[in-house]
Amino acid sequence: MTDHAQIHPIDVLLHKRDGRALSDAEIEFFVRAVVDHTVSDAQIGAFLMAVWLRGLDARELATLTRAMRFSGEVFDPTPLHAFAVDKHSTGGVGDKTSLLIAPIIAAVAFKEEPPQRLVVPMISGRSLGHTGGTLDKLESIPGYHTQLTSDQFAAVLSRCGASIIGQSPKLVPADRILYAMRDHTGTVESPNLICASIMSKKLAAGLNGLVLDVKTGSGAFMSRYEDSEHLARLMVATGEAAGTRTAALLTSMDEPLGRFSGNWVEVWECIDILQNKRHPMSANLIELSNLLAGWMLYLGQHAETPEEGAARADESLRNGSAYKAWLAMVKLQGGDVSVFNDPAAHHQPRANRVLTAWDSGYLASMDCAQVGWAVQRLGAGRTKPGEPVSAHAGLEMHAKLGDWVEAGAPLCTVFSEDERLLDEPMKMLRDTLVLSETPPERHPLIRTIITAETLR
Repeated sequence: MTDHAQIHPIDVLLHKRDGRALSDAEIEFFVRAVVDHTVSDAQIGAFLMAVWLRGLDARELATLTRAMRFSGEVFDPTPLHAFAVDKHSTGGVGDKTSLLIAPIIAAVAFKEEPPQRLVVPMISGRSLGHTGGTLDKLESIPGYHTQLTSDQFAAVLSRCGASIIGQSPKLVPADRILYAMRDHTGTVESPNLICASIMSKKLAAGLNGLVLDVKTGSGAFMSRYEDSEHLARLMVATGEAAGTRTAALLTSMDEPLGRFSGNWVEVWECIDILQNKRHPMSANLIELSNLLAGWMLYLGQHAETPEEGAARADESLRNGSAYKAWLAMVKLQGGDVSVFNDPAAHHQPRANRVLTAWDSGYLASMDCAQVGWAVQRLGAGRTKPGEPVSAHAGLEMHAKLGDWVEAGAPLCTVFSEDERLLDEPMKMLRDTLVLSETPPERHPLIRTIITAETLR
């Protein structure tokens, strides 16, 4: 192996810029330099762009993922005497399934005696591009702590079976830095960088099982189905090679998932579902959450089939056990659960505006990414790393694709903490929502499922 002391950052950049395969030593050196801050932001950006343009072969991707995974502390769930299982989404608009799935799994499978019980050690991210971040949503709950030490993480899991935290400076630090830089260097959509980012975080949590929600459609980072399928196959192969049972569901992201998009409003929607208050606009969110949880229960051998697992997941929502698990997790991470008594009252934007239908017709199409950017520009997302986000900015959709809308009826409502931020998002939404005299053709929610067996 090449001595890392003989490797220079500019050589790594030039090699990848010119289309050469990087050696394991070069990749390991560069990832370590990112964590040690011995390369500049400009060099990190150049590396990301070179990877985006030139790609990585299977060995390079495996090495990059491994180097990122072991760039700091790794979490070992073995002392919990449980099957560690998690879910990850590649990012979508209004995608809040993690807030439902973590308590669902804890409710259904944590009560079992070791080693049959399941735990959900979920390491999540912040807003990226046009999509929201799970951590930003959770931090809209007063007092909720997303930055826990490994010992604190383990303590929460041992008491309630689920915990959702962020990448601390010690846990997968390379991804924490690269993730933020991708958002501002035009490299978010790279399948190799997405795979390495997701899988390094998940494998660092010591998972035994992982279910991936790989989005496809106008609201996905990769809108073409073929690109999304390629990413799903990359991630399933990477997970299985690391000894983690992995399945990927390719799911449609042609419209926002559920009723709300934003931060607190998405928590509010999940609270309603956990309290068995099912708004019609939340139907696809509930369906997808149950399906993903069903696969997690199946991988963890708590269901004979994924369909049986989905039925058990839905029952935990209906009987209130998932809500009890949610309350336990939030309390253990410092959150004030009293706001869940009336989540609508906690939603306090300073300004809102309604977009009404300019004609009668079916809601036929939209550029879902454009909808996501509108939410971001209302204040719910970031324009640069580390920037604060608004808890109360966001969007409520009043119609789904294929719904008939009468002229003058509301299509969506936008909220912001600054009235000056309303004009541009309103125009963006007016430009992208299409009404038609004929109903649109719809893709199914689940396009395909990829497992180790389908890779062969």
